[in-house]
Amino acid sequence: MALVTTAEVCDTNQPLIHTGELRALQPIFQIYGRRPAFSGPVVTLKVFEHNGLVREFLEEKGDGRVLVIDGGGSLRCAILGGNPVVQAQNNGWSGIIVNGCIRDVDEINSCDIGVRALASHPIKASKKEFGEKHVPITIAGTRICDGEWLYADSDGILVSRMELSI
Repeated sequence: MALVTTAEVCDTNQPLIHTGELRALQPIFQIYGRRPAFSGPVVTLKVFEHNGLVREFLEEKGDGRVLVIDGGGSLRCAILGGNPVVQAQNNGWSGIIVNGCIRDVDEINSCDIGVRALASHPIKASKKEFGEKHVPITIAGTRICDGEWLYADSDGILVSRMELSI
């Protein structure tokens, strides 16, 4: 989605918005990373104040996918830091959405990957591997399922049941 904006996607796909097949996340996320626009198939993860499973996912080949993490909206610690983001960049992930906090912002901002998060926080999460993989999650007022498509740019974040073209 290098040249196509989320605004253009919305303008072109009004019927999908009305049926709920194309949904916009509430504008609550901060923009991090050197890739302001990114898209790809969604992989979902639900964790709370620990990041063992986050690291596990980002060690896999990304193949242009977007990891969407429901961290419960916690603002008490960071569930994503610089090292896993560097690994995600090197493994071909397109982007990461975090319903929670990140840390190592300067390092993340030097990576060629798109990252969205609620805020930054200096305290790291525990390394426990509790959580749920590939489950439907609800963040920013929007239900997101594994395998859907996510489109993000400076205007916002969209989720679609299928890959869209304009």
